[in-house]
Amino acid sequence: MKIKELQDGFKGSVRVLLTNVNRGVTNKGAPYLSFMLQDDSGVLDAKYWNVSEEALHSFEAGQIVDVYGDVITHQKQLQFRVNKATLVEGEESMILDYVPAGPYTQEELKEGIYGYIDSFENSILKDIVQAVMKRHEQDFFVYPAAMRNHHDFVGGLATHVLGMLQMGESVCRQYEELHRDLLLAGILLHDVGKLVELSGAIVTEYTMQGKLLGHISIMQAEIDQIATEIGVAESEEAILLRHMVLSHHGVYEYGSPVLPMIPEAEVLYLLDNLDARMHTMKKTLANIAEGEFSQRVFALENRMLYKSKLGK
Repeated sequence: MKIKELQDGFKGSVRVLLTNVNRGVTNKGAPYLSFMLQDDSGVLDAKYWNVSEEALHSFEAGQIVDVYGDVITHQKQLQFRVNKATLVEGEESMILDYVPAGPYTQEELKEGIYGYIDSFENSILKDIVQAVMKRHEQDFFVYPAAMRNHHDFVGGLATHVLGMLQMGESVCRQYEELHRDLLLAGILLHDVGKLVELSGAIVTEYTMQGKLLGHISIMQAEIDQIATEIGVAESEEAILLRHMVLSHHGVYEYGSPVLPMIPEAEVLYLLDNLDARMHTMKKTLANIAEGEFSQRVFALENRMLYKSKLGK
């Protein structure tokens, strides 16, 4: 039984990957566990009430388990109520079988992204981007774009970047004053710092560097380092590219130390926000019935979303 097949009233067991494990205490002082269950079909929130002291400390993110219990509807969302959970031994090597697949194969992502890089006419931007990609290629095509909310699957970062490249190409045709290579270079590199900020492609967490420095400062420093190594650190291309990375969250409140001060940086911020928000909405509404509202989504200003009956 897959997660996407579960419905209110289901009773039985499913084999899943634990992607999040939190311990809590009820108002009456009883301990419990909160799980996030995942397989290749989706994710599901779970609660393990009346948990024993032994079980309370037996589970951690990254484990594959058999959970036994029933499915209920809580605040218009399905939730698995766990009665028992058993660790599945010897399944660690099969973890990729429990990860949702993205819309593209790794080969399709590489073909698309390297096709854009090969099309660059500005040699300085092309050299910087190629040097960064050579350094991070192995991780770039498997890491998620975020720990949660948007593109949080294997290959999510590359999927996010490819979608932005496609939109960026269209925007450049609409606004001919934009420098195409600069915009696309900014899109390609804006989130590469997450390969240092996050610990891995699956069941990821923030690294020490990620917590202390953040992916924005990590990436702009790396661009400066690479530009210095190839002798172009003082070029306008290198400085503008660093500015685009530093400003791509758009506002101070979201972590950008500077605001966008060139048109390409403004477009990068808008495309990044658009692609992230649309994916978050798609993910939120995936398991909502037509004509119903979702729970409030923190990443979208704590709004509820409505799933219309109109279809596509």
